[in-house]
Order: sequence, then C-alpha cells, then structure tokens
Amino acid sequence: MLTLTSQQRDAIVAHCIRNLPNEGCGLLLGSDQGLVSEVVVSENVANSAKVYEIEPKVLLRTFRAADERGEVVAGCFHSHTHTDAYPSPTDITQAPDPSWHYVLISLRVTPPVLRSYRIIDGTVTEEDVIIRA
Repeated sequence: MLTLTSQQRDAIVAHCIRNLPNEGCGLLLGSDQGLVSEVVVSENVANSAKVYEIEPKVLLRTFRAADERGEVVAGCFHSHTHTDAYPSPTDITQAPDPSWHYVLISLRVTPPVLRSYRIIDGTVTEEDVIIRA
C-alpha cells in the first residue's frame, strides 16, 4: 500500500503535465511502509515521450536526504503520455529495486489516472493508493 497526501498527488500530476510532450518523473521519499513524506521531481534527462531517466544529481540528493532523515527512497513515479497507467515492458525490465513503489500516471485520459505497483522479479502487482488530506 502507498499513502500520499492530496497535495503530493496533485504535485506529481502537475509535474507530469508540465513535462508534456515528454514523460515526467521523480522520486518518493518516505518510510518502508509506503508512507510518502516528500515528492521529489526531476527533469527527464532522456527527453522522451516514451522513456524516462531521473537526473543523476536528483538521485544523489534524494538518497542523501533519506539517509539524513532516517527515511528511504520509497519509489519513483513517471507518466505515460498516451497509454494506460500500467508498467510497460521497459518499465518492468528497468525496475531497479523490488522494495520500491512504482507510481504511474496516465495522461491519456482526463482527469489523469494515478496507480501504484510493486515489481518483483518481473512480476507486476498493483497496490492500493491511499490519498489522505
């Protein structure tokens, strides 16, 4: 289960919309239990509507911040500009950490759809997303 505030959800969606026509992306800082404390947006250095790559300096700063706070990098998010909010074959093969939450935002529809998944050894499992005030 992943828990976001409504402000965090809105920040993720807004960042992804701002990055059109490319995919938007970023990281989630928080707890091992999926409680997100901060959304960290990133430039998509792949500069693509089909793939994303988080800026290396953002990765480094976020992992350092997690260590300093006693938190973890709990996952990442990115948008799909023309497809559903479901991991693509590329997303599945490039999933870097089985403990992460992989949040996908589909901008194919209005309003955008946000879903979260766990990807372990190539197996995709959707998880609940709780939005709190």
